[in-house]
Amino acid sequence: MIKILIDSGSDLDLKEAEKFGVSLISMEVMFNDEVYLDGVNLTHEEFFKKLVENNEMPKTSQINEFRFKEAYEKLTKDGSQLIVMTMSSKMSGTFANAHRAAENFKGLVYPIDTLNVTIGERILLYYALDLIKQGKDIDFIVKELNEKKLKIKLIGIMGTLKYLKRGGRISTFTAIVGETLAIKPAIGIIDGEVKIIGKAIGSKMSFHLFDKLMEKTGEIDYDMPYCFAYSGNENHLLDKYFKLKKFDPIKENDQLERFMIGSTIGTHIGPDAYAIAYFAK
Repeated sequence: MIKILIDSGSDLDLKEAEKFGVSLISMEVMFNDEVYLDGVNLTHEEFFKKLVENNEMPKTSQINEFRFKEAYEKLTKDGSQLIVMTMSSKMSGTFANAHRAAENFKGLVYPIDTLNVTIGERILLYYALDLIKQGKDIDFIVKELNEKKLKIKLIGIMGTLKYLKRGGRISTFTAIVGETLAIKPAIGIIDGEVKIIGKAIGSKMSFHLFDKLMEKTGEIDYDMPYCFAYSGNENHLLDKYFKLKKFDPIKENDQLERFMIGSTIGTHIGPDAYAIAYFAK
C-alpha cells in the first residue's frame, strides 16, 4: 500500500486530509505565547481573525525531525510505502528534517520537496492521489512527481502591503506610498521561492495583470489539477474576477475549486489576496 504524508504548508486541514485519505503533519503557529497546530486546532478562518486582531506578527516553526520519525514509524509499521510531501525547501527547513528522518526508512519513505506551498503543493498532492488510484508503483510516482512539480505555476495578487511591512519585508515609507496609490503587488513561486513579479494600481488593473502573468508563464493544462485560493474570510475578489471572464472551457466558474490560504503564506500577505496554481503545458 502507498500512503501520503503532507505538511500543513499545503493549507490542507485535518478534515480535508481525512477526506482524501492522507495524513497531515502540522506546523506550529504562535500568537504571542499561545501555540497552535495549523489546520488542527487553528482553522484558517481563526488564523485570519487573530492576524487582523493582533499587532504582533505570528510565528511559524518548521516541523522537526523527531515528529517526522514518529509519523514514519506509525504509517509504515504495516509495511506500507510512504510519500512525504513538504513545502519548498527554500522557504523552510521542514524538507531537510523530513529527509534526514527518512534515512532509517530506506525503501519505505520517499520525501519530496514540492518546491511550492499552499495550493501549489495541493495540486501536486491531487496528481499523486490520481497516480496511486491508477495503480502506479512507488518509483514511477516519485519520478513523475519530481518531474511534474517543475511545471507548477502559482500566481497571486496581494490586497495589502501592511503585512509585508509588519514582517520587515518592506519599509514603512514603501508601504504608505503603496497603500496610498492602491498598489497591488503580484507574487509568484519562482524556483521554490516567493518573488514579487509585478504590480498594478487598483483591483481592476490587478485582474488584467493576473491574466497577463498567466499568459506569460504558460498555458494552463486543463487535463491536470488546478485551483484557486484566497486569503481572509471572504473571496469577493475572486468572485469579481470570475464575472469578467469564462475561465475553464469545460467547467462553469462557479464549479471551480477555491480554498482559503492558511498561516504559512497568510502571515506575510494578509487578507484580500487571491491566487491560482496550475500545471503549465
